[in-house]
Amino acid sequence: MRIVIAGSSGYLGKPLMQALESVGEGHDIVRLVRHRPDEENEILWDPYQGPLDPQILDGVDAVVNLCGVNVGGKRWNDAYKKRIETSRVIPTKVLAEAVAAAGVPAMVNGSAAGWYGDRADVEVDESTPAAADFLGRLCLRWESATAPAEEAGARVVKLRTGHVLGPDSVLLDRFVPVWKCFLGGRFGSGRQYLPWISLRDWVNAAVTAIEDDSVRGPVNMVGPTPATNREFTKALGAVVHRPTPWIIPGWAVKIVAGEAAIEMLRGAKIKPGALQANNFEYQDETVFEALRYALHN
Repeated sequence: MRIVIAGSSGYLGKPLMQALESVGEGHDIVRLVRHRPDEENEILWDPYQGPLDPQILDGVDAVVNLCGVNVGGKRWNDAYKKRIETSRVIPTKVLAEAVAAAGVPAMVNGSAAGWYGDRADVEVDESTPAAADFLGRLCLRWESATAPAEEAGARVVKLRTGHVLGPDSVLLDRFVPVWKCFLGGRFGSGRQYLPWISLRDWVNAAVTAIEDDSVRGPVNMVGPTPATNREFTKALGAVVHRPTPWIIPGWAVKIVAGEAAIEMLRGAKIKPGALQANNFEYQDETVFEALRYALHN
């Protein structure tokens, strides 16, 4: 396949590109980049300056879009929330319109488990409507931006990704030093769910979404056994060999992280319905296994 990837330099983009290049004889990968191209497979683009020339997508079998700034990259204020939105919605819209104009058969687009918001103990799947909070509304606009590609007949896949646990993940880079200093503990009640998936399972699932013509629509990119914050806390403690006796109150987390603390203080019990229907085989079926893989333990 000839595959064009936007967002290939990110945490998910790099290993996905490596996996695609190593499949069989390797797919033909073209990277859309924001810097001056310095490799043959790179093409300069700026989604904020206008449409993408559809000729760039001539002969392309799939477009993969993983653009977007880190949701937890800094404290949320109005300006950063706007940046979170525009960095996702605008590139998606530009690519979807180019996919439609060029007649590309498939578009695989990023999304997030934040679609579901806080659902307490209620299990949700890909058919559940978006939440009414900031992340839910963001994901709705993000996924809706793929409409031009869908209307043109492209197979569109929306990857609703949970917390990705792998080497050098942002989440673990923040948590592990605290746990190793014997300061680890659950957030608030600990009953809220924390959607997770190991990096290697995410990559394999994304490759399936790109290659398998039967996969379309939203796909919950989460592990097969949902974990609460309490369970995540204990599992991380076990992997780094530290006790986790503390209870970190919600107000303390919010003081440190601001509104972004919502990501840590609540979540949904998400079923990976589309992956299970496709008989996807996980390498890491529990959060403990995912953490052990991520931390090389």
